[in-house]
Amino acid sequence: MKFFIDTANLDQIAEAKALGILDGATTNPSLMAKEGISGKQNIFDHYAKICAIVDGDVSAEVISTDLEGMKREAHELVEIAPNIVIKIPMIKDGVKALSYLTGEGIRTNCTLIFSLGQALLAAKAGASYISPFIGRIDDTTWDGISLIRDIAEMFAIQGYETEILAASIRNSNHIVQSAMAGADIVTCPLNPILGLLKHPLTDIGLEKFLADHKKANS
Repeated sequence: MKFFIDTANLDQIAEAKALGILDGATTNPSLMAKEGISGKQNIFDHYAKICAIVDGDVSAEVISTDLEGMKREAHELVEIAPNIVIKIPMIKDGVKALSYLTGEGIRTNCTLIFSLGQALLAAKAGASYISPFIGRIDDTTWDGISLIRDIAEMFAIQGYETEILAASIRNSNHIVQSAMAGADIVTCPLNPILGLLKHPLTDIGLEKFLADHKKANS
C-alpha cells in the first residue's frame, strides 16, 4: 500500500519524505487556506513547490462545479508539473469531466466518494484514483472501512484498474485497517503516519537495552 500525505504544509511533506515512505500527496482548497495560500498564482506556485518535493503523484483540486470550468482548470493545473493529478468532485459534471480528462490522457482523482455506486461511476468514467472518505462516513455511524472493503471486492470482480485512495484518515488505526481492507493508498496528515511508530513495549524495550548496555560498559 502506498502512503500519501494530505497537507499543503511544505515542512510536513519534507518530513514525511525524509522517512523514506512517501509515495505522493493530496491537497484541497481548505488545506491551502490553512497554510495562508490564496490567489490563483500563489496557489499554483505552491503546488509547484509541493511537486518539487514529492516524487509521486500530487492531487490538485478544481474549484469549478461545471464541466467547462473543470476542463479549463484541469488543463491549467497539469501544466504545473508532470506529477499533477486532477482532483474532481463526485457530481454529475464531475463524472463527465472524468470521462473527458481520461480521453485526454490526464490522470484524475475522484473525491468525496461515500458509496459503492459513486465508486462504480467514477471507475467506469476512467478515474485513476477514487477517494472514499472514511472518517466522514464513520461520523454518520456508518462504517468507512467496510466501504473500502466492498469497493476493493467490486473492483476485483469487475477488473477495474482504478486505485482506492482511502481519505479522511483520523488515526493510525485507520491506516492499518485500510491496508487490511484492500486500499491501494492511504492519504492522511503527518501525525497518523508518525503514530504507527509508537508502541509502549518498544519504548520499554529500548530503555532496557540502553540501560543494560550502560551497565555492562560502565
